[in-house]
Amino acid sequence: MPSEKQTAVKYYVGVDVGSASVRAALVDGFGTVVAHAEQRIQVWEPGPDHYEQSSADIWAACCSVTKEVVRGVDASQIRGLGFDATCSLVVVDKQFQPLAVNCQGQNHRNVIMWMDHRAASQVERINATQHRVLNYVGGAMSVEMQPPKLLWIKENLPESWEKVGYFFDLPDFLSWKATGVTARSLCTVVCKWTYTSDRGWDDSFWKMIGLEDLVKDKYEKIGNHVLPPGEAVGKGLTPEAAKDLGLPEGIAVAASLIDAHAGGLGVIGADVKGHNLPCENQPITSRVAMICGTSSCHMGVSETPIFVPGVWGPYFSAMVPGLWLNEGGQSATGKLIDHVVQGHVAFPELEAKAAASAHSIYTYLNSHLDLIKKSLPVGFLTVDLHVWPDFHGNRSPLTDLTLKGMVVGLTLSRGLDELALIYLATIQAIALGTRHILEAMQAAGHDITTLFLCGGLSKNPLFVQMHADITGKPVVLSKEVESVLVGAAILGACASGDFASIQVCSA
Repeated sequence: MPSEKQTAVKYYVGVDVGSASVRAALVDGFGTVVAHAEQRIQVWEPGPDHYEQSSADIWAACCSVTKEVVRGVDASQIRGLGFDATCSLVVVDKQFQPLAVNCQGQNHRNVIMWMDHRAASQVERINATQHRVLNYVGGAMSVEMQPPKLLWIKENLPESWEKVGYFFDLPDFLSWKATGVTARSLCTVVCKWTYTSDRGWDDSFWKMIGLEDLVKDKYEKIGNHVLPPGEAVGKGLTPEAAKDLGLPEGIAVAASLIDAHAGGLGVIGADVKGHNLPCENQPITSRVAMICGTSSCHMGVSETPIFVPGVWGPYFSAMVPGLWLNEGGQSATGKLIDHVVQGHVAFPELEAKAAASAHSIYTYLNSHLDLIKKSLPVGFLTVDLHVWPDFHGNRSPLTDLTLKGMVVGLTLSRGLDELALIYLATIQAIALGTRHILEAMQAAGHDITTLFLCGGLSKNPLFVQMHADITGKPVVLSKEVESVLVGAAILGACASGDFASIQVCSA
């Protein structure tokens, strides 16, 4: 954001809905986070590969954290609101009331999470069509996108399907809650629903996969009014939403972004002059923004469309206006590290020792690895221990959701040393997955020189160092660690009219 002197400080609110929590930040016109709050949200796992949430629970958390960050601030100084969220599917009826996405008929559980893989057979059938829209998702649709989930609901929950009024991507649900307008963001419908910025919806695709009823009502259920990210939605915040959020009625609300795209927006345009980086004085097409949390996304932009086998896109203007986006990804990264560490027999010992030292378990593990590495670089500790990280399938570039994880080199040892080593090997495996994605992007025509990391895992120095070592590329971290929230606030700033464009906001 620009750094000109401003007579009265203007603030923008960014709200980020992640997989396990909702966060909000109050951001000033210089891009500085001046207040921050977080609240956990509930996740249900009713069966293998089924992950569900509640839109009411999520909205309540959005209201709680927003009220917290704006407490004590002059309402007249708050100019805009932006949302980002995971690309989860929200289902509501014609009166906008929650509808069950489960066989138990629990209507409050009306969100199929992004990482839900229940629609495996549906996505297999969709990919067998070889329809032309699949060219824009790396040649094969992911089970984590919305069309297979819609088809699963139609085939498995006919009662819910008949009652459906609207299907929302979660970022669009939030902008609707705030404004009462059902407009969708170009980011969500292009990246997760097969919409294209030049042709719109492709009737033949929906008819071919058995969802022709969405075409009959002119796509009202999935969106026939699409706005670019950052554009003002409707007349701003409704009186009801203003009361819920503790914000002034009528302030600008922006068309939203998917959370990874907000993180990419928050870091990819960073000023790196004076650091002797290979991307200095080069266009941002030489950069990849890597947003790493529960999962990881690898965002690269280009001036012309680049088709990368196994990597989503190219998507026009889905993140940076006027540029094409390719999006690689790993379905489980932070979640995988937690799974491996917490499932180890020595985890209780780790918890106790970390607590006694007043450190997080991962800070303690990093220190423990430094103790046992002796004279060798830490990466060499795992010379005989290897992890294949696709415990939740492979999103990119192999696009195979049936793949499973694997560990090679186990012994009968079961102590803290062994836990630290498998933790290291898991991080290395994730970094090798990133290298595989970057190599696929470069082979297709991207010229990538530098990685820009943000998200929870970017706060782990071992994770960052292994990515630098294994990819052979310099890694840049933002001085403002909450890049995703800054990205959301940039949307609000753009919608407010205080800045001419997203590019001006994020410069």
